[in-house]
Amino acid sequence: MAADAPLSTSPYIAMLDRTMRAASIVPQEEEGRRCLLAIPKKGRLAEKVLKILNGSGLDHVRPTRLDVAKCNSLPVSVVFLPAADIARYVGEGNVDMGITGLDIIEESLAEVEVLEKLNMGKCALAVQAPVGKFKSVEELAGKRIVTSFPNVAREFFKKLEKPGDKPTDIKFVSGSVEVACALGLADGIVDLVETGTTMRAAGLEMVGTIMKSETVIIKNPHTENEETVARIMKRIRGYLTAQSKVMLSYLVQRESLAAATQITPGAKSPTVSPLEDEKWVSVSVLVDKDEIMDVMDRLQAIGAESLLVLEIANCRF
Repeated sequence: MAADAPLSTSPYIAMLDRTMRAASIVPQEEEGRRCLLAIPKKGRLAEKVLKILNGSGLDHVRPTRLDVAKCNSLPVSVVFLPAADIARYVGEGNVDMGITGLDIIEESLAEVEVLEKLNMGKCALAVQAPVGKFKSVEELAGKRIVTSFPNVAREFFKKLEKPGDKPTDIKFVSGSVEVACALGLADGIVDLVETGTTMRAAGLEMVGTIMKSETVIIKNPHTENEETVARIMKRIRGYLTAQSKVMLSYLVQRESLAAATQITPGAKSPTVSPLEDEKWVSVSVLVDKDEIMDVMDRLQAIGAESLLVLEIANCRF
């Protein structure tokens, strides 16, 4: 597909449309209202996204060798696409929603609305060069840069170029960007850095950061499926909240309830239930998952007993 070809006219979109109808994934009577959600079709990110969809009640069965799957509980079809194409599909209005990286959105120049950050796939789009060769990104302006993000790189270096200077030579490659300097193809590169292992193995170092990126949910600003999009987001946000919380249940003497409430205040207040022994009460409360061990230690220190921690599948507030 040409980089500037409208996705609405692409053969792939036409193929998807025919496939969905042939497989009865979008029945004729639902065509005008079924919401299309694009997700990565493969890789580690795809596995994490599928876990979110399943936990949010967007259960679906993907037919063998098809890139579209119909959800059972909502008028939604999941479309499996290359991650690098999702932002453009959403921006063109071929699909209503998508899950992809902020870096891909910037590169695609797509007009989309970010609905939620998913706190995963975090990385930096950085300018890299051979160790010790350049001290600042300004020194690389006008040099040879190889990248898979030509639009972002070109815009970044354009701001560093002075009037009359030679423009930065930006060359596109689709993969293995980190070897460009060693092969003599580039003075520096613009590529994603997560842990830095690949960068260091290639003898490179970060000279500057262009942007921080992570995985986000996006929608087309002009989607006709706003109601379904809102329902999807309520489900996903409930799942994401549930992944960061646990339900804690414990017994505490009534005289220590005020101190216990200070330790576990809950979203608004804890649920307190009387027991047959009037000196004791049962408390149930949501607690941040990464704080639960410290909270349990503090509760035991004031005499709390029978502490139970329960996982939450989903929730709404």
